[in-house]
Amino acid sequence: MKIVIKKDYVELSKFAALEVKNIVEDNPNCTLGLATGSTPLGLYKELIKLYNLGEINFSSVTTFNLDEYRGLNEEDEQSYKYFMNDNLFNHINIDKNNTFIPNGIAEDVERECENYEKLIGEKGGIDLQVLGIGMNGHIGFNEPNQELYLNTHLETLTEETLNSNSIFFTNKEKMPTEALTMGIGSIMKAKKIILLISGKNKAEVVKKLVSGKITTDFPASILQVHNDCTVILDEEAAALLNK
Repeated sequence: MKIVIKKDYVELSKFAALEVKNIVEDNPNCTLGLATGSTPLGLYKELIKLYNLGEINFSSVTTFNLDEYRGLNEEDEQSYKYFMNDNLFNHINIDKNNTFIPNGIAEDVERECENYEKLIGEKGGIDLQVLGIGMNGHIGFNEPNQELYLNTHLETLTEETLNSNSIFFTNKEKMPTEALTMGIGSIMKAKKIILLISGKNKAEVVKKLVSGKITTDFPASILQVHNDCTVILDEEAAALLNK
């Protein structure tokens, strides 16, 4: 696991965007794994800037998102499909037929998860996976538990995750309590991973991440054994690290 510390969130986002740019330049037909939430927003803004400057071409890129809320269709403003269109896809030259997100309203959830996992394999796997991390150490929506799923599956969200994500919902009572998410194995199969962590509230999370221990109580700890994982921090998030 490689640690990169940047001055602030802006610099973190710019560095992450260059990581994505390098992958796309090396392989215009690459497959990107993308994340939602507040942390990757800066990355997506920087990618849009690079596209507008003519420095990156998404026309042959394929993307897979980590997760989607159960029960939300793609027109719902709280869905991750809507999020990705609004914050990235609508502003670059990507073919939306090559952007994949789990179907949150699939009648047969088990089959949807199996098909999503199969499709990732058919596309050659993920070349670069972008991750954020939850306060409880979740990546994707793989929540702390005695057991973790390898593959894409339906996950019940913890109270901590519901509280953290409720800021995105005007009506908290309508917030979904389940999500379809790539599993730990799905994530670990990515050829390269970048994990973005920002803010002083994540300093304790970072400390646990690099503890040298692997536990299902902190799912992101498994990233310590990935052979090409870069953790990109701002100084606030890195505050408790031993320099």
